[in-house]
Amino acid sequence: MPAAYRVSARGFEVSENAVRPARELLLKEYRGVLSTHSKSMPGFPFGSVVPYCLDAEGRPLILISRIAQHTHNLSKDAKCSLLVGEREAQDVQAVGRLTVMAEARKLQDPANIEAAALRYYRYFPDAADYHQAHDFDFWVLEPVRHRYIGGFGAIHWLDQVTLANPFAGKVESGMIEHMNSDHAAAIAHYVQLAELPSHIPAQLVGIDSEGMHLRIGQAIHWLAFPSRCNTPTQVREALVLLARADHWPVLSEIPA
Repeated sequence: MPAAYRVSARGFEVSENAVRPARELLLKEYRGVLSTHSKSMPGFPFGSVVPYCLDAEGRPLILISRIAQHTHNLSKDAKCSLLVGEREAQDVQAVGRLTVMAEARKLQDPANIEAAALRYYRYFPDAADYHQAHDFDFWVLEPVRHRYIGGFGAIHWLDQVTLANPFAGKVESGMIEHMNSDHAAAIAHYVQLAELPSHIPAQLVGIDSEGMHLRIGQAIHWLAFPSRCNTPTQVREALVLLARADHWPVLSEIPA
């Protein structure tokens, strides 16, 4: 069996090289189609568009209304899926898409809800208004399996795609606040290097071991670090390197 493949616990061959691009797709996108089991039309799937960000454990985090149809469906059957695909694709069959099959769980613990709110509001600031004024709850999608298609013929079943964020919490918040307050020029340079829209100032909203999230207007963009960062010092070194670079560095060959 080629080194690029392994056999999962369920006996399926999966490509090691598919795990990282599958996770990057989940990081790069910030909205997808949530499919639930219809309560009002038993036996039929019900699809709805939801924004999401990833929580401290790397799982999709959503904020949904208690009166929404998909919430009623999840309350009856927690099994669901989230489909994400590359935005603005010219040929949707030739680009990456990922289906996350999951068990949805509503957050109940006040500490977990507070942590979720702090993260989610950074990505979607307008959510703070309707979350507090209306009956909305945070739900986390606990992944069970993933179906990743990287293009024609590149089809994989993946059991483990999520990666916990080692900086989630005060460390990440501190780095984000510092960059937004003191290094706006560096953030503008990242936007230029990545050829992102520059007519609206970008805000740093998330940092994980593999990259950073920038919010430009209503859009979220994930930019990969040159190599994986496991400590705040490594994050700082990566941010300094990018602030001084004249092009976006080629990603290092690092394990998935």
